[in-house]
Amino acid sequence: MAVDREQVLKEAAALLTRRATTSMDEIARAAGISRATLHRHFAGRDALIKALEEQGIAQFGQAMDSARLDEGDAAGALRRLITETEPVADMLAFLATENQLFEGDEVNAGWDRLDARITALFRRGQEEGDFRIDLSPAWLAEALYGLIGAGAWAVHEGRVARNDLHHSIAELLLGGIRRSMEK
Repeated sequence: MAVDREQVLKEAAALLTRRATTSMDEIARAAGISRATLHRHFAGRDALIKALEEQGIAQFGQAMDSARLDEGDAAGALRRLITETEPVADMLAFLATENQLFEGDEVNAGWDRLDARITALFRRGQEEGDFRIDLSPAWLAEALYGLIGAGAWAVHEGRVARNDLHHSIAELLLGGIRRSMEK
């Protein structure tokens, strides 16, 4: 039986995001494989975490590139980013909430580069006058990660339809960060 490595990592990310103490047995069961098969692909928990981080960073970077963050206004770029992250929402949620189960300078530097791009997007939206200036760009980035993570889990649990995720995240986030001209 061929093991779908990407599906195993997706299941692991979804579980570990919600509960960092999820066992390798639980991850194997969720992925529909045996623990022995899981260990053949990932020598241990650290290897699994490292693989999750590497794949997540690569996928999130590709989503950002596809979203063309530097084109158009910041709100439009943010909407495109949310759309592009939908397929990798579980991985992004894992990256954003990971409890440093595996520490590696290269991986952390990769996340730092991605986080800097998102923070720059929010800063640009503030400079353009579209986003609130009373909330820091770093906080807005954290809010985005939190909403994507919560949305990924809600879809995983069947509480939200995947087709509704983009709209729900974009409208909630943009509704809260838009700068109001009313006083």
